[in-house]
Amino acid sequence: MTVNLAHFAINADDVPATKTFYEKVLGWQFDAWGPPGFYKIRTGAGGIEGALQQRRSLIEGQPGGVECTFAVDDVDATARAVREAGGTIVLERFTIAGVGHLIFFADPNGNAIGAMQFDPGAS
Repeated sequence: MTVNLAHFAINADDVPATKTFYEKVLGWQFDAWGPPGFYKIRTGAGGIEGALQQRRSLIEGQPGGVECTFAVDDVDATARAVREAGGTIVLERFTIAGVGHLIFFADPNGNAIGAMQFDPGAS
């Protein structure tokens, strides 16, 4: 049995700043939905649905957070956008042979997010 990522959530201490960050870096659109401070994330055609919400802890003593990697057209342009929008690169671009080029960055709330430029010819 295989399982595909169907939904993701970004937990944030500062929801408005995080919303602005992802609008600028990944071009996502947000719709207010449900409780105050909760947004449905539209990642684009064919993308999965996500949520942006106030940070919560589902396991006592552990702040909420999930590692997700998103496909991007240009990992270098994404890295520039991350820096310009106030994020930090936590793992510089590296190549996975036959897969593509990957970075990890931290958003303003310290959530680690991956950005992969898929390239089967990468070496």
